[in-house]
Amino acid sequence: MRRSSLIFAVVVLLGASCGTQALAADAAPTSYSGDFLTRSTLTGDWDGYRDDLAAWGVTLEADLTQVEQGVVAGGKSTAWQYGGRIDLIANLDTQKLGLWPGGFATLEVEGNFGTGINLNTGAIDPVNTNQIFPDPGGHNFNVPQLSFMQFVSPYVGVLAGKFDTMSSDQNEFAHGKGDTQFMNLAFNINPVALVAAPYSPLGAGFIVLPTKDPDAAVLNAVVIQSTAKASTPGFDHISSNDLTFAGEGRVRTHFFGLTGHQLVGAEYSNKQFTSIDQRLDFILQNRRLAKTDGSWAVYYNFDQFLYETDKHSGRGVGLFGRFGAADGDPNFLHYFFSAGVGGKGIIPDRANDEFGLGYYYLNVANPTLQLPGSLLSSPSVAFLRDEWGFEAYYNLAATPWAIFTPDIQVIGPAQKRQITSGATAEHVGMATVLGVRMRLVF
Repeated sequence: MRRSSLIFAVVVLLGASCGTQALAADAAPTSYSGDFLTRSTLTGDWDGYRDDLAAWGVTLEADLTQVEQGVVAGGKSTAWQYGGRIDLIANLDTQKLGLWPGGFATLEVEGNFGTGINLNTGAIDPVNTNQIFPDPGGHNFNVPQLSFMQFVSPYVGVLAGKFDTMSSDQNEFAHGKGDTQFMNLAFNINPVALVAAPYSPLGAGFIVLPTKDPDAAVLNAVVIQSTAKASTPGFDHISSNDLTFAGEGRVRTHFFGLTGHQLVGAEYSNKQFTSIDQRLDFILQNRRLAKTDGSWAVYYNFDQFLYETDKHSGRGVGLFGRFGAADGDPNFLHYFFSAGVGGKGIIPDRANDEFGLGYYYLNVANPTLQLPGSLLSSPSVAFLRDEWGFEAYYNLAATPWAIFTPDIQVIGPAQKRQITSGATAEHVGMATVLGVRMRLVF
């Protein structure tokens, strides 16, 4: 797909939005029908077959996200790059299909193309989350999720399969894979949780719905692989016994008579990791890097509406925040917090427009190389520093299925210096990142 296709789509779809006065709700559609500019998806109801499939418990969703993004000042290098991601999801409800009650299956197929600028900023947190899935290398097409959940009662279900772990740490204003809200990973999930819980592992667990309403309250616990890739089935790591035990709970609140959510989670991995602190004499004597056993992380997030157009409508303005803590070794993402404001559908006749502003701070447990005192007056050398970042975006919905997003980020990257081709160390300064994103829902 050529870069010019993004520009052409922006021009056409912004022109279409000028003539559209009312937009459909941005929610899981009860019907795919409707005229071209107001229906929920670009391809519509497929002459009624898509609505019939949904009535039988089979939904097929597809979207394409394209991003043009560049470091315009600071960072490691100033350059613009173009890339994107395709996401295909199929869901099946066994009861609606006429089989048995309480069964739900999900298949996700995902691929990316082009190039991102995540390595150009000097930051730990990627400024383009969309480009790192299913694998950061680009130009790959994989199956990150194939899972099944079976409810054994209206309140309790069991689940197993290959999981998309980015679905955890839900937040009303700051969540996703960089295709719907914020682009920076720091606002889409708590980064301290990513060391012990990799993307796309095999696993099993259970889910509890205390009130039958998954938005009111939900508890879940899983055991997953500590080593996994979206590009492999995962069975090659089963014999390693490297496991992560994770649990999470989320509850809806009604502070001040307005909708909000509170979430807490924790995880522990028994995997043996490479330590971030290394002694040169140990490396030379043993011809290997030092290891450390296990890793843990805890995290919390909240969202709280300050104004709602209608109760539980998902439209209005509110606050969000995250906090996380990890062991500091092997997980050098030691402490993390983010906070911001988000909103959706607050402008009349712009029901699908959305915006967000956020700030994050990441405390880095500095990896150090311990040198013998006789060789260096200072016995350790630090490579990183704490990181911070700011992001602001606005989703301009040309139609419910076509959203154009201008985005700006200012990052104080964790990397202090880079080595140039001349073997000289250059300071990595504050990076300013501009970007535009186009998402099409098919």
